[in-house]
Amino acid sequence: MEREEASAGSDKSNDRAREEDVWSQVCERLRGMVSGDAYERWFRASRLSGVNDRHVEVSVPNEIHQVWIETNYLNELTAAVRDVIPEIAQVRLEVHDGQPSDDAGVEEVMEKEADNWFEPSEPVSGEAEAFDRRLKRAGLNPSFAFESFVVGVNSQFAHAACEAVALGKGTGYNPLFIHGGPGLGKTHLMQAIGQEWLRRNPRSKIVYLTCERFINEFIDVVRTGGLEKFRRRYRTADLMLIDDIQFLSGKERSQEEFFHTFNTLLDGRGQVVLTSDRPASEIQSLEPRLVSRFECGLTVELQPPGFETRLAILQHKVGEWKLQLDDGIVRMLAERIRTNVRRLEGGLMRVGTYSSLAGERVTQDKVEHLLRDLFREENGRVVSIDAIQRMVAERFDMRLADMASRR
Repeated sequence: MEREEASAGSDKSNDRAREEDVWSQVCERLRGMVSGDAYERWFRASRLSGVNDRHVEVSVPNEIHQVWIETNYLNELTAAVRDVIPEIAQVRLEVHDGQPSDDAGVEEVMEKEADNWFEPSEPVSGEAEAFDRRLKRAGLNPSFAFESFVVGVNSQFAHAACEAVALGKGTGYNPLFIHGGPGLGKTHLMQAIGQEWLRRNPRSKIVYLTCERFINEFIDVVRTGGLEKFRRRYRTADLMLIDDIQFLSGKERSQEEFFHTFNTLLDGRGQVVLTSDRPASEIQSLEPRLVSRFECGLTVELQPPGFETRLAILQHKVGEWKLQLDDGIVRMLAERIRTNVRRLEGGLMRVGTYSSLAGERVTQDKVEHLLRDLFREENGRVVSIDAIQRMVAERFDMRLADMASRR
């Protein structure tokens, strides 16, 4: 019996030693990802408390540490853990009151830093680096700026509305609802709003995420707890950007949570921007109260670009990517690929990459061979269920949502 107890105690000691070793390696990586001040303040008193299946649990001294790390440094912490344990899928934070903690002034520091949401703690060498760091924390892609968006007849209205919101001139455009088919630039314009907003208001709290991520996080907090922290994270934003809102379709509990988040933001004068692949009224299984709120602001549509716009987009990309292609090849691509910008850029990338790697002049016959799959899809008329429903709804002057409902 005594030997069994000694063996159990030895196993526990070994487990603690392994956890301390893993946490030591994680901390080494964290020091290279966050400032020294941030590490000392938020991670010095943290400990690894367990590795379960594909989850790691990190204990922190109090809820203030938990909320602040989850809100500001969870991506860095997760990356550091995965560097040490690659198979880990999620990092969870838990409060352990028994840990030593230096709480003096932490609440004041947190309030001070909250006013400077995306300002890096450590000094940076210039404004550009500081701005890039803010973009990273907001989850925004630096490539998606207004300057890099080629405006055409298909996107003039949407572009003007997005610029107005970004410059604070679209007070009545709340929410701004951008819809259009895939690959037409919805995400580009949405993130451009976030970039310009952040440039004008560096201390703003900007939240950018996909609707799928919102749903998954909500499901996770319902299952594991922490709903209040989830709500504080999203209901205190100055600007909320939600991509692909159509994925709320059929998710009743997520729709309920988003409804209250949406109302809280609008009541608090927060700006909301949404994108969808269809108008709000055509999103099936979406609560009518959400549809009415999505439609109470400004709705803009992105349509497939015309030939001149497609040609301008390709010429812009040729210069940006420094490709050596004949004008005839570029015009050929603009004429043959018509459905969306993403496919247009993909075709150009394929041709440009071949030209660079093969070191030879690209002919039209070679383009026909390289892009035969894209050209085949462009030439073939694909009749989908959605297309049939849209045509029937237009012919009989009715809403698509009504046609698909139980009525």
